[in-house]
Amino acid sequence: MKRKVLFIDRDGTIIVEPPTDFQVDSLEKLEFLPKAISALQRIAKELDYMLVMVTNQDGLGTDSYPEDTFWPAHNKMIQTLEGEDIEFEAMHIDDTFEHQNAPTRKPRTGMLSEYFDKEKYDLANSFVIGDRMTDVELAENLGAKSIYIAKEESERATFTTDSWDDIYSFLRANSRSAKVVRKTSETSIEVKVNLDGTGQADISTGIGFFDHMLHQIARHGDLDLHIKVTGDLHIDDHHTVEDTGLALGEAFAKALGDKRGIERYGHFLLAMDEALAQVALDFSGRNWLVWNAEFYRETVGGISVEMFEHFFKSFTDTCRCNLNVKAEGKNAHHVIEATFKGLAKAIRMAKKRIDGNNEIPSTKGVL
Repeated sequence: MKRKVLFIDRDGTIIVEPPTDFQVDSLEKLEFLPKAISALQRIAKELDYMLVMVTNQDGLGTDSYPEDTFWPAHNKMIQTLEGEDIEFEAMHIDDTFEHQNAPTRKPRTGMLSEYFDKEKYDLANSFVIGDRMTDVELAENLGAKSIYIAKEESERATFTTDSWDDIYSFLRANSRSAKVVRKTSETSIEVKVNLDGTGQADISTGIGFFDHMLHQIARHGDLDLHIKVTGDLHIDDHHTVEDTGLALGEAFAKALGDKRGIERYGHFLLAMDEALAQVALDFSGRNWLVWNAEFYRETVGGISVEMFEHFFKSFTDTCRCNLNVKAEGKNAHHVIEATFKGLAKAIRMAKKRIDGNNEIPSTKGVL
């Protein structure tokens, strides 16, 4: 799955930039912008972005800005952020002066050439966050979007605000991606979902047939799905299948957010050889499963057939959706696969955004 990146400036964005010498060269000068830590914590926990720091530090290492005055405050900032589970996977610090016009200095991209790898990074859906127009220009040079921290709006920026709470809300509403980590004494699970993906899947649950079914959700749902599971399969399949359903449903709920501007409802009738599956879905905010499927064998692909109803029940519980499934056929493999494909097609319909519509699809005003 290609990664989306938040390229985040440091001074004036995460921490306050001193108005006189513009150098955070002592612990006394270290001050965080209001709500920066709490917003970054929510972004790191809930949204599927790679955090990368990109900062110009004029003349770092010269007499005008000795390194031994820079690193104590910088390291303290990083230590504070990491204590709140905010980790930058990379930090790019340019130490040149502006007059040197170095290719590594923002808004130039010399420090960031690795992110142009289209197989690894999704720059079109990445953001540069910063308080200067050079940050907006950096976004343009990267082919990314920009969040400009300022009081006066810029037509060149994708979004302008001086509030970190607003930045979180904006990213939350636009990303439609989420990650969930679920760890118990029985399973360890990581799920990432991007509702606006292209059908990419990276799935490993330890059960080949289950992986194959989950691939159907990504491929036919037109979404990206990353699922890594380590479960107690030496006991049986129950905890792995159940907990995967719970984690996947939670990820969908987070990615959907308040569901503004989506269709909400999805339904699909799907044939697969002799099997027929009818699936109807409502992202209603309420959990309910109706399951009407019969099987003529107890297991398929190493999974007890009863676990598929349990998987969909777990999914609806945490996704908080209604799901009505009716499936029939003689071949259990076909029946189950038709059901997963039908679910994927229903999800694809229900998650679709309606152009120009930002309303919550309910007369109640909330889902």
